Amino acid sequence: MKTMLTTFLLVYLKTIACASQNNAIHQSVTIAFYNLENLFDYDDDPLTFDDDRTPYGRDQWTEAKYRRKLNNMGRVIKNIGSKNSDHAPAIVGVCEIENKKVLQDLVRTQALAPYRYAFEHFDSPDRRGIDVALLYQPHQFKTIWSKKIPVFIFDRIHTSRRIFTRDQLLVYGLLSGEPIYILVNHWPSRSGGQEASEYRRQKAADVTKHIKDSLLNMDPKAKIVIMGDFNDNPDDNSIKNTLKAHAKVKQLTHDNLYNPLAKLYAMGYGSLAFNDRWFLFDQIITTKSLVHSPKTSWHLMTSGIYNPPYLQQPDGPYKFYPYRSVQGGRFTGGYSDHYPVYIQMIRERPEDLVQPLLPRQAAQN
Repeated sequence: MKTMLTTFLLVYLKTIACASQNNAIHQSVTIAFYNLENLFDYDDDPLTFDDDRTPYGRDQWTEAKYRRKLNNMGRVIKNIGSKNSDHAPAIVGVCEIENKKVLQDLVRTQALAPYRYAFEHFDSPDRRGIDVALLYQPHQFKTIWSKKIPVFIFDRIHTSRRIFTRDQLLVYGLLSGEPIYILVNHWPSRSGGQEASEYRRQKAADVTKHIKDSLLNMDPKAKIVIMGDFNDNPDDNSIKNTLKAHAKVKQLTHDNLYNPLAKLYAMGYGSLAFNDRWFLFDQIITTKSLVHSPKTSWHLMTSGIYNPPYLQQPDGPYKFYPYRSVQGGRFTGGYSDHYPVYIQMIRERPEDLVQPLLPRQAAQN
């Protein structure tokens, strides 16, 4: 009996459509976020600080290295969440990309081309020249509108000048017919130390909170997914107190958010490592409506950090750290200094309302 129950649960989680007694089937969908670690092309852009990522720069960034990096990123994105799903992610937020060209090249890689990913992207004023973007499969997610929201930060220590950082990307669309908002972030780094730079992330958190509050004021039941590299952990002030993102479902209210990955962080897991400590800067946070939702509407099923062995540093002093693509100016052939994170949602739909998805088997051929 125990073995049969275990088998049933595994099938329930892994299948995209399984028959039930009330003539309905279950659909599942993966939403992910991935820091692509300085995905620059190899051309010298005079308006971007990309000198290192050129053929004559420190990293000797050639077309061959660029193409390999693209293929590596495509492989990872295709497989995020594959433990519980037979389909590539419907939606993927990314950061540390240089421009629209690298996104076009990324979605055309062998791994991703069969899924025909589209994307939403705006140039940010970030001094490093990196942006955020949202990839999505158009047959699953249909964009209605998108906009960038600037984050105004001023140096309060030395010059009072503006510190240029990444804009936040807000996308509104229909996920298999259901309205949903996706907010993609890449908050300011900890450059200069965690405490000295905290006010920068706090400002970014204020902007994120304002966006969330505005959407909920318009529609208290709005389904909102807030994702990104926050450069803060789930228990830091910006996440825990400003966004009010909690690890426990019972703490959810209209104003609070749910942080499903916070439990993993409390258990010692992370998406990046430094000085033999794990950090979980990469997170996906949701509104209450994606937790407490009817069975026939999208609701949270599971969450995780995608960290298979091939994404881990194979040897040396950084063994088991994320296998980054460039280390000390040397191309390693690796992937990123961050692991991707994801959530998976499920809903129950009548059979005649379910649209078939692209078969993963065909996408792999």
